[in-house]
Amino acid sequence: MYQAYSYLSHLYCPKCSREYDASIPQHECACSAPLLAAYDMDALKIQFRKEAVMVRPPSIWRYHELLPVRTEKDIVSLGEGITPLLPVKKTGKRYDIEDLQLKDDSVLPSGSAEARGAAAGISKLKEYNVHDIVLSANGHAGASWALYGSRSSISSHVAMPVEAPLSVRKECAASGADLQLINGFIREAEDAASRASERHGWFDASPFKEPYRIEGQKTIGLELAEQLQWNLPDVIACPVGAGTSFIGLYKAIHELIELGWVRSAKIPKLVAVQTENCAPIVHAFDNKRTDAVPTPELYSAAFEISTGTSAGDFLVLDAIYKTKGAAVAVCEEDLLAEQRLITREEGIFSSPEGAAVFAGVRQLREENWIQREDRVVCINTAMGVKTPETIEGSTPILAPGDDW
Repeated sequence: MYQAYSYLSHLYCPKCSREYDASIPQHECACSAPLLAAYDMDALKIQFRKEAVMVRPPSIWRYHELLPVRTEKDIVSLGEGITPLLPVKKTGKRYDIEDLQLKDDSVLPSGSAEARGAAAGISKLKEYNVHDIVLSANGHAGASWALYGSRSSISSHVAMPVEAPLSVRKECAASGADLQLINGFIREAEDAASRASERHGWFDASPFKEPYRIEGQKTIGLELAEQLQWNLPDVIACPVGAGTSFIGLYKAIHELIELGWVRSAKIPKLVAVQTENCAPIVHAFDNKRTDAVPTPELYSAAFEISTGTSAGDFLVLDAIYKTKGAAVAVCEEDLLAEQRLITREEGIFSSPEGAAVFAGVRQLREENWIQREDRVVCINTAMGVKTPETIEGSTPILAPGDDW
């Protein structure tokens, strides 16, 4: 029986249900909503077995039937996946949560979860024979797409806010990307990327301008289920900026349930975490809205999630409501305190965004929204060493022969 490498069927609009051909490059729906990838689930139920997946090499591509790249020769890889799922017992004890775990994507190529989306997106663009891309990014995504672009010989043009972390700017420069710093925030960077795409004919790979980044990001959820022996946790908390990882996580859960791979059809409660400096999803959730109102973008140590508006806001909110989840905003002081505490308690130097997730979980436990007996998974999306300026402190310098 013939077995395809990918069972990608078509693209569809989650807002108006219009369908699009996945064999040619696509951007967004005519109604301006993002496009999502659909798979031949009937065929997958027959052809795709989790037992086969579990003996494949430890990479996101072990799930290739449920990813969009049609042939193995077009895969662009830097060794992405499978990332650790770590118990954080000391932090769990401090929060009074019996089973608190960390999904640590900081160990991925480029040091962030964005490697997942870049691997899938760049591989698909290689399949389409695209030679130049442009994208807007707050930081990690720009570095990841630039590095994967270099790997595939696709030229990358990146628009990034001038306040983006220095380390990711250096990564872009080292990769040979055409980096343009924008005097503004992500909204202004998006405008610059869109204009450059129109002017030069570069493919716009900004969030929700191409549909396959989400497919790479959803492998967080596929891995998580496998690591928990095909069980799902009670709560999954994830930082949210544009929302691609959050949407991908929700998509993974539904595809796993439809395939019948998970032991229970009980859906985890999904928690979106933002900062008080920029929290459009939280404000929308608090007001029971189905879309978010654009919010002014203010600087945060968790710069990656300082996104005042996103084309995927309605999808993030839909995922929260349908999982009976929550959206929570944390203050700068709390997220920076958690970053220091987790590093000292667990030996894990998380990103500020990852630390924000822990601060949000602690807040929800204090409110008794999270129960003591819940299995809770926090997503750390990047390594803390990429933003060393968030850790304050002075180091004494000893003269030769001095004691301490």
